[in-house]
Amino acid sequence: QVQLVESGGGLLQAGGSLRLSCAASGLPFSSIAMGWFRQAPGKEREFVSAISWNGGYTDYADSVKGRFTISRDNAKNTVYLQMNSLKLEDTAIYYCAAGSILRTTMTMSPSYWGQGTQVTVSS
Repeated sequence: QVQLVESGGGLLQAGGSLRLSCAASGLPFSSIAMGWFRQAPGKEREFVSAISWNGGYTDYADSVKGRFTISRDNAKNTVYLQMNSLKLEDTAIYYCAAGSILRTTMTMSPSYWGQGTQVTVSS
C-alpha cells in the first residue's frame, strides 16, 4: 500500500520560509519521480515542482522559481520542498505526488497522492 505523508505546513507571515516534507512508503522510492502540487481555495490543483529519481532533474512552476527548492533523500524515502520569500498567493493545500516524468514533455505525471498539508501566508 502506497502512502505519502506530508508534514511541515503552517501559518506564517509573508516573506517567511517553510520546509515541507513528504515521507513515502510502499513504493520503490529511489527509482520514482516525486513532486509537489498545490490547490488554493476556489482554484484547480496546479503543479509546483518535481524531481527525478536521482535528483538530477528538477522542474518548477514559473510562479515559484527562485523561491522554492525541491530535494530528496533516497535513504530516508523523503522529498522536501523548501519555500522561501513566501507570498500571500502561495496560500494553498500542498500535495506530495509520486509518479514519472514524461520524456516527451519533461512534465510530471502523478500516480499517487498524499493527503495534503495546509500552508497559509498572511500579511
